[in-house]
Amino acid sequence: MRKDILIVDDDPGVIYTIKRGLEILDKKYNVLAVESGVECLELLEKGFKGILLIDIMMPNMDGWDTIREIVNRGLKKNVEILVITAVGTSNHEKMKGLEPYIYDYIAKPFDVNTIVESVKRLN
Repeated sequence: MRKDILIVDDDPGVIYTIKRGLEILDKKYNVLAVESGVECLELLEKGFKGILLIDIMMPNMDGWDTIREIVNRGLKKNVEILVITAVGTSNHEKMKGLEPYIYDYIAKPFDVNTIVESVKRLN
């Protein structure tokens, strides 16, 4: 069974690296990508279900704001959230209250195998 994954990151290089890594290492993933929190919310509103790999540092709507909107709009059902960030996460002020909704944190720079292993643990 194929699993949908949505990468939410404003860096095309990061998107390419993650997408290629997931597609090469495990063919059962259907990997989509968007460059903003707004686009992510639009796909969730249209019914996307699966795994979200969300960057924290994005212009306009950062990852924390995106996750908060996912929760506030009731879009968390059938979605697992993995945060990808170069910013420390454990004490970030904007993270407060979102901890129960986040499955894993992956620090940049990352090894694609780390992401693949985290995704596989969700299956």
